[in-house]
Amino acid sequence: MSPWRACGYFATAIVLALAQGYGQSVISANAQQLQGSLDTTQAETAWLTAAYMAPNASLTLALIKIRGQFGIRRFAEVSIVGFVAAAALNFWAEGFGPELAVRFLSGVAAAPMTSLAFLYMLEPLPPHRKMNIGLSAALTVIFMGSPVTRLISPHLLDIGLWHALTSLEVAMAAIGLGLIYLLPLKTPPTPMRIEAGDVISFFFVAVSFGCLAVAAVTGPIYWWTEQAWLGLLLAIGIGAFAIAACIELNRQEPLLDIRWLASPAILHFTAAILLFRLVLSEQTSGAAGLFRSLGLLNEQMQGLWLVVIAATLLGGAICAVMLKPGREVPFHIVALSLLIVGSLLDSRSTTQTVPSDMYLSQAMVGLASALFLPPALLSGLMSALAKGPNYILTFVIVFLTTQKLGGIFGGAIFASFVQVRQRLHAERLADTLSGTDALVADRLSTSARALSAQVGDPALASAQAASQLGATVQAQASVMAYNDAFVMIAAASSAALMLLVAHAMIRSWRDRASSIAPDAANDGARDDLPTSEQPQAQAA
Repeated sequence: MSPWRACGYFATAIVLALAQGYGQSVISANAQQLQGSLDTTQAETAWLTAAYMAPNASLTLALIKIRGQFGIRRFAEVSIVGFVAAAALNFWAEGFGPELAVRFLSGVAAAPMTSLAFLYMLEPLPPHRKMNIGLSAALTVIFMGSPVTRLISPHLLDIGLWHALTSLEVAMAAIGLGLIYLLPLKTPPTPMRIEAGDVISFFFVAVSFGCLAVAAVTGPIYWWTEQAWLGLLLAIGIGAFAIAACIELNRQEPLLDIRWLASPAILHFTAAILLFRLVLSEQTSGAAGLFRSLGLLNEQMQGLWLVVIAATLLGGAICAVMLKPGREVPFHIVALSLLIVGSLLDSRSTTQTVPSDMYLSQAMVGLASALFLPPALLSGLMSALAKGPNYILTFVIVFLTTQKLGGIFGGAIFASFVQVRQRLHAERLADTLSGTDALVADRLSTSARALSAQVGDPALASAQAASQLGATVQAQASVMAYNDAFVMIAAASSAALMLLVAHAMIRSWRDRASSIAPDAANDGARDDLPTSEQPQAQAA
């Protein structure tokens, strides 16, 4: 493949990855601004995100059998047409109901885009470069969707609010359409056939992941214990997945090899990935949520997202140059160490903190994410390769699905923790602010005098002064809650680092013991030889 044609495949991967990441993040990144544009409440805006993620989290798994039934090339050409059509429907949707339906269809159409971006990034590379440059580049662009969306959204909102945001989504989808037809994938499909059992299993998997995704997105808003239907969604999600697992365990050619996915190596890998997605919510939910609680919008945080993007690109470049099989543990140790330091730096935030104060810490978190994921995927691919070539794409798809679910639940856990701590801190601060306290009374009287020149009515000025003090208390409680969350992330990262080091030491000790045992056996065999034959054995 010529260099220019290879660049075309790389460009296709970048366009598809950013288009999918943009569609996934555009609602959550601009929730405050879109409430006015779409005439929705906070809860209704969250439902738009839930409608997108409900099918998107599971439909990626459909590629496992579809790629073999129809071929990667035909599947790519059909799916990109659906992606363009779903993006274009945003222009005709008016009202909450139609918007909800369109976001659901967009989530369905965007599900294959991440896997296709991965394949396009690997297509032009020689085999010995796919595992370092290919993996690093693919994961870097796939997980840059959120910061890129937050960076460019303010400019689009200034142009045309929601329709300007959807125009960019349609434009990227249309560009991807042209590139896919111009540069088709040539990866030979693995012969597979979609069976009736695949449809039944996927139905239960889709129901499971959809219910879990909706519960995770809406749970922190409606609150977990206050709405019975949230518990029902979680129960249905867990039960549906259990039924799908039982069906797959009794099939000759399953959609998902549950026994392999439940092996110790894959379970260890999955647990590590889910834990890391939780701690990575420090950036997507932590820093962004903190500044949102302080009244800042994406427009004031553009410098911060530029720093995050630059750090992510730097991490991807480091992995592309230095990543090799066997180096996963050092990469993970460095990534977790960066997360610990970055989270502890963020835990010192105050109500006067501005985005520039977090440039260093968020750069460390962004660098950590780029340094962790490619080595993790490489270690999993080695386990998949040992099972056979058919398992490689299956593992990549399962990995991307795990990342989506882990990101959803990571954000939900982080947001729920912040809400609990915010209520606790607000109550404690309110208890310390007594009306008979001289400092509190002086603060209220000073604010009331400042407002009396504008309001005129002394009683109304006093009420506004009390309201301002209450808002200040809430802002302080929010900052303290986010600081607690940052400390929690640092503690979780520290625990993961200790477990990682302990596991590496135990594995190193076992490898040494297994290498010493054959040598000792050989020495014992030489001792059993007659004296005249020992010099010959030693020479040999």
